Parts: sequence; C-alpha cells; structure tokens
Amino acid sequence: MNVTETAHEGLSRTWRVVVSATEIGANVDRRLTELSKTIKLPGFRPGKVPLSLVKKRYGSSVMGEVLEKTVQDSSSKLLQDNDVRPALEPKIEVVSFAEGTDLEYTMAVETLPEIEPADLTGLKLERVVAPVEDKAIDEALERIANSNKEFEPVKKARAAKKGDQIVIDFAGTVDGEARAGMDGQDYPLELGAGNFIPGFEEQLIGIKPKEERTITVKFPDEYHAAELAGKEAQFVVTAKELRATVKVKLDDEFAKKLGVADMETLKKTARDQIESEYGRLTRLKLKRGLMDALAERHDFPVPQGMVDLEFESIWKQVQPELTAEEKAKPEDEIKAEYRTIAERRVRLGLLLSEIGKRNSIQVTQEELNRGLIAEARRYPGQEREVLDAYRNNFRALDALRAPIYEDKVVDHILTGVTLTDRAVTPEELAREDDETETVAG
Repeated sequence: MNVTETAHEGLSRTWRVVVSATEIGANVDRRLTELSKTIKLPGFRPGKVPLSLVKKRYGSSVMGEVLEKTVQDSSSKLLQDNDVRPALEPKIEVVSFAEGTDLEYTMAVETLPEIEPADLTGLKLERVVAPVEDKAIDEALERIANSNKEFEPVKKARAAKKGDQIVIDFAGTVDGEARAGMDGQDYPLELGAGNFIPGFEEQLIGIKPKEERTITVKFPDEYHAAELAGKEAQFVVTAKELRATVKVKLDDEFAKKLGVADMETLKKTARDQIESEYGRLTRLKLKRGLMDALAERHDFPVPQGMVDLEFESIWKQVQPELTAEEKAKPEDEIKAEYRTIAERRVRLGLLLSEIGKRNSIQVTQEELNRGLIAEARRYPGQEREVLDAYRNNFRALDALRAPIYEDKVVDHILTGVTLTDRAVTPEELAREDDETETVAG
C-alpha cells in the first residue's frame, strides 16, 4: 500500500492511497480458494471444485467483497498509523480500478482538535433560587381542582355562558357534503375550553336548551385531517342540556378522589412538584452560566462537518418558529446567526467530552436504565415498546446517554466552582428561563 498525503489544512486532511494489483489479486485468489473448500456444485465432491470454475462463477462477487475489505482495512490502518481521530466518517472515493490494475482511492477526513481545558480555579458563578410560596401552592391546587371539576344540570332556564357545559348533537358539512368525524350525539362540550376548532364554542355562547343553531367555522390550515385543512364548514347544533360547574371544595374528600390520603398530602405533593420545577429552572440557569464561562475561556477550531450537522438540526427545529422580526431579515443573515450557535454547541460538546475523558467520567448501566425508564414513562401504555425500541437501536441509546454524560461532566466541573446564591421571585425565575438559550454539549 502506497500512501501520500495530498492536503492538510486546519483539521482537514486528504490522502491518496494506492493498493497494488498484485496484493488485490492475491487476496482474491485466497478468498476463492477458501470458497472452493465449502461450495457444492453438481458433479463435484465437496472441496474438489476446480479453482477455475469457482473463479468463473464467483469471481465477480468475490472481487467486490475483496475491494470493500481492502478499502476498509487500508483506510483503518492509515488512520491508525497517522494517529488520526476522525470527527466524522471519512469520505472515500475510488479514483480508478480495473481487474489486473492497481486500486487507487482518496480519503478525506476532518480530525478532532487537540483540546487543552482551561484552568477554572477561582471561577465564580451565580445561582438564582426562588422560594416556594404558599400562593404558588394555592394556585397549583386551584389548577388541580379546575382540571377535575364537575358539572350539574342548570335548574332555572338561562342562556349558556363561557365555562358552562352543554350537551349537544351536531352534524357538519363541507361544500354541502357530510364528512366522516363531523357529527356526534350527546356530546358534553365545555364552552371556552378550546376543545373544538376555533370559533365553534364561541358561537354557542347564549344558546339555550332545545335551541338549534347553524354555525360556520374554518378548519385550521394545519388541521390533522388533510382533506379538511383550511376548509370552511357548517355545523347544525342542537343544545339538549345546560350544565354549570360545581365549585370544588378543597378538602380531604377531594384529595381521596384523586387517590391521595388527605389534603395535607396533596399540598405536600404540590409543593414537591413546584420545588422540582424551580430546581430545574435554577439548574438550567446555572448550567448556562457555566457554559458561557467555558465559551469565554476556550477558542479552538472545530470540525465544520460537525457544525454543518448541528446547524441542520437547529435550523429544522427553529425554522417553523421564526419570529416576524427574524423573517424580515435576509435568510443568509438568520442562518449565519444560528450557525454561530451551532459552532458554539459543537465546541462546548467537544470540550465537555475531553473533560469527561480526562476525569474518567462514564455513564453507568444503572444511570442509563433510569434514563430509559424516565423516557418510557413519557408514553403511557407504550412503555414496553419504547424500551424495546431503545434496546434494539444503539444510536438511540447513544442519544439517550449523551445528556446524562453531559450532566455528569457539568456536575464534576461545578464541584470546583464557587457558587453564590441570589434569591429571586418565582416570576423572575420563570422569566429568566424564557430568555435562556438552550446550549447542548
């Protein structure tokens, strides 16, 4: 094998590799000989098939197999001999080959940069924290009560108002034709809950039992049923019964209906959930502060191929959510801004990986299992399918392992950082969260 480096600029390197026809021919003959000992052909005893016949029948497929293995083995050896750490899969292109001639190919690769983590001794970070106030617990309990409210029939005749529940029969048409899924009977509809398409509930404000109304609405452009998306529809609605909300009494009886021992236990559960959410926000801000500090202290080249992939992921996510102000700018300018974010993420990710490697940080199987269980719980009723999907997909497992690893590295760094707490209100904590840009390592 003859290797020549043809380009070396920054992290990008390119080689020209030539493997002699003699070596390839010898490998082909060796493989054909192995096959001749195992294949079975009519008229020949096992292991006695002439090599010339084996070559005639299997030569083409063996040549392809040998070429693939030759490229794989020679490129791996090249990287090993030159102590190259590829950032992404090398790009290999066959330049020339014909039977009886040398194999020539090029290999281009972006290498991982050499990273020297900065000394973070003396680094000071601010940690914002918010106390859990009684007001927040009361509001949480009110939300729980609202999501578990009950209705009772209205005895005195009156018109329906927002917050009421009306039992309706309805039948809809588009372009004068009935469509599947556009009718129903004895449907309990809460006015103002936003359970039906926009405009439907609003037009039923003021309706009375036994009253019939014809209303016109437009299906959203992004409606899940493509044949109805953006279409105008007419619904004939008949009100059958009017119900009003029953004020929920927050007591032990209510708690028991939710499967909780008593009201005190329900309050504690609400407090624990709020504390957990506040803790998540506090952690998010602290991590952002750390990432900013790391970004300020490190400036090394990053593989542009990795930046490209990260940018594509970011752009796919943010493009549908661009603000009017962003859309008013030239697209190239907006893309440049998000590409800067992508480069920052890649740089921080490589840095955290290097810090983790130097400190022998690893994700244990127990930690990965906990992550798997947490992910599966996001899909009630499909837990088994989710677990099986992850366990049968190494890339999915790696994607699950990555944030766990990142958090462990962040925790390691924070053990050497001086933290100063600053008390803020819950509103300030949440507002700061809205302004926090997610930085993935």
